[in-house]
Amino acid sequence: MSVYIDRFVLPSAQNEYDIIKERKEHNGGPYGYIDNEYPCGLFKDRDLRELNFKTVTILYGGNGSGKSTLLNVIAQKLELNRIAPFNSSEVFDAYADHCDYSMGYDDEGFKQRIPNGSRIITSDDIFDYMLTIRTNNADLAENIEDARDSWLSLRKQPIMFDPLEEYEAFRLQMQAKRKHVSRREFIRRTVGKEAKLNSNGETALNYFNRKLKNDTLYCLDEPENSMSPVMQQQLVELLEQKTRFYGCQLIIATHSPFILALEGARIYDLDSSPVTIRNWWDLENTRIYYSFFKKYSSYFENASGLIKS
Repeated sequence: MSVYIDRFVLPSAQNEYDIIKERKEHNGGPYGYIDNEYPCGLFKDRDLRELNFKTVTILYGGNGSGKSTLLNVIAQKLELNRIAPFNSSEVFDAYADHCDYSMGYDDEGFKQRIPNGSRIITSDDIFDYMLTIRTNNADLAENIEDARDSWLSLRKQPIMFDPLEEYEAFRLQMQAKRKHVSRREFIRRTVGKEAKLNSNGETALNYFNRKLKNDTLYCLDEPENSMSPVMQQQLVELLEQKTRFYGCQLIIATHSPFILALEGARIYDLDSSPVTIRNWWDLENTRIYYSFFKKYSSYFENASGLIKS
């Protein structure tokens, strides 16, 4: 099991004071101001200064706890690849610059490096992926209609294009005229094939199957979004395989009970003050689920699978 990044240190209270002071002076000298000091003050007020990582480290907390912000700070400092933009601020870059980190060591005692291809993956990445598939399929559907109309006309017309001057048009007509090329095959060759559309949860799971490479560091921001409980459990199986057998290290922001239960994960509870490392079964979110199902346990114990009239 791999630990590429071993430790991450956030700015001190003095660092934050200096960041804000410098930015205020930049904005207007002695009378300067800052519209938004975020993320300054977000973590020092809860006595969070340092994180120590395992193969799987989870940042847990409710909305507004700062778990996604902290994940983005880590990704910014480590210069991880990213696609989707994030909610930054005028002092965000300076805040990340004042962070520090240290790398772990491999089995032979050599200091690790950030693996090539390491990246942060957010829910926006997955939603954009879904939207791209749907948009491409819509465009293909329009092109398919055009290809259906042109196949018959090109097939019947005599050769009317000079291959030296209008090669693409000539090639298209020759494709249509070949006896062994059906209309369906002509459309596939000239237009392409629509991507298979699944549910949002299935598409998200397929995204992770395709994107997560071996021997890589990933920051995952609420990867469970759009996934049913069944899909979340399949995602957990994938993540456990990637960390146990394929050399990945994961830093995850989540409040999903299924992902919180990842084997061997170190969980930072950002809802607590000071921020504390906790077991997943001691977290408020999972205990709410437990209390709810315990309250209605008799329904489960007596369930027949039939709806009572």
